[in-house]
Amino acid sequence: MICRRIWRSYGRRWWLCSASSHTSPPPPPPRACQQKSPLLGFSSQVFTTDLNIPYDMRRCCFSTQAVIDLQVGGIVDVPLAQTGEGIAECELLKWYVQEGDEIEEFQPLCEVQSDKATIEITSRYKGRVSQIVHVPGDIVRVGETLLKMAVGELLVAAQTSENFENMKSVSSEICNSNSESSVLKKASIGGVLSTPAVRNLAKQYGVDISDVNGSGKDGRVIREDVLKYAANKGIAQEALASSSDSSEEKECPHVSAEHGWDCEDKTVMLRGFQRVMVKSMTLAAKIPHFHYVEEINCDALVELKASFQNENSDPNVKHTFLPVLIKSLSMALSKYPFLNSCFNEELQTVTLKGSHNIGIAMATQHGLVVPNIKKVQSLSILEITKELSRLQQLALANKLSPDDVSSGTITLSNIGAIGGKFGSPLVNTPEVAIIAIGRIQKSPQFDDDGNVYPVSVMSVNVGADHRVLDGATVARFCNEWKLFIEKPELLMLHMR
Repeated sequence: MICRRIWRSYGRRWWLCSASSHTSPPPPPPRACQQKSPLLGFSSQVFTTDLNIPYDMRRCCFSTQAVIDLQVGGIVDVPLAQTGEGIAECELLKWYVQEGDEIEEFQPLCEVQSDKATIEITSRYKGRVSQIVHVPGDIVRVGETLLKMAVGELLVAAQTSENFENMKSVSSEICNSNSESSVLKKASIGGVLSTPAVRNLAKQYGVDISDVNGSGKDGRVIREDVLKYAANKGIAQEALASSSDSSEEKECPHVSAEHGWDCEDKTVMLRGFQRVMVKSMTLAAKIPHFHYVEEINCDALVELKASFQNENSDPNVKHTFLPVLIKSLSMALSKYPFLNSCFNEELQTVTLKGSHNIGIAMATQHGLVVPNIKKVQSLSILEITKELSRLQQLALANKLSPDDVSSGTITLSNIGAIGGKFGSPLVNTPEVAIIAIGRIQKSPQFDDDGNVYPVSVMSVNVGADHRVLDGATVARFCNEWKLFIEKPELLMLHMR
């Protein structure tokens, strides 16, 4: 007698059979039996078949891991994925979904803000939102669960029919079993229906929200339910005050008869770009800075900007001084590349950057952000104007991408757009230079004959990393930049 082993494929799973050289009748169709899954806590299907083989084995079975992987009626944790290199945590800004919503694959779930940009988190699964774990404003670490999702039974049925076409009857039994257990779905896939704000309120009072009877739609627990439960338990005093009364209390300050206005301290958690500023300025404070201050005659620049605006035929383009300053800065950097470099303290190396990715500091309601215009050396003034407008709109909407705010080589801070003549900026590591420009103002000056005449003057302050740049290099660079601003015809002459 000769025995051999035969590998057979059913769907995506392989099973091992023992067979002999004797002929035997074909195996009957697989039949299903119930087996308790120790991992998932529900009954799964294990398919077996009799082979009627007279030697070795009389029965073999194959794994239904393909079905188990889909987690029939189970819960999937949706974590915060890695949003960028070096990002350890993000702030949750807002949710696009609510508990109970049906979710499609790749549908946006929420919006988070990292140290670098605002990012949408999308769903990897098709299913239903079972529980939202965090509320807007929370700081969520990478890998931490954002929400829990119940995977859809229809997906399981579809996958089963594709992978096990010869087992359609058994697949339908699985779907029927899931349908019968749908009554218990509330208890098995997330517990109580409520919004994140209500859950947070219950947490503040130390109330187990599963003990609260919901009066909302489909038994949803609402704010008044939590307050009523807390009042009945003696946890909170006057918890049943109406929402209008509570809002009035928040709007009206408390008045003390003895001291007049009662002022209270308020602790504010730094979020988003403000947290980034803490990190970057802490690093910048360790750098030995020196500053070089200069005044630039901007009469020609004022005339050039007025000429651009008069000849402008595109209503979507608004010409300002900044694009010309950015382009002239790039021209000066071509002659003094050390100001367009990055310093590696650990390796004691300076990398001269080939691209002039000039960052523009922008103050927004979300904090200070520094997007940069890529490859300024290859752009025209009109192209710089359009790119600057795009970045400004995205910054105001808090929609800058990670690419918009990364790989900068030097920073320009236009403090004059808000006010002020001088500023002492700190470099944005690992860059080695930053320039603050003040407001262009009319100032009286004297000619060679002692006559007074008005001049449009702009003050600039170059902050430099003294480990890489010396005063003479910065002074020569500033003179070159000043020449291009005061005589724009030279800028046009050297542009490529």
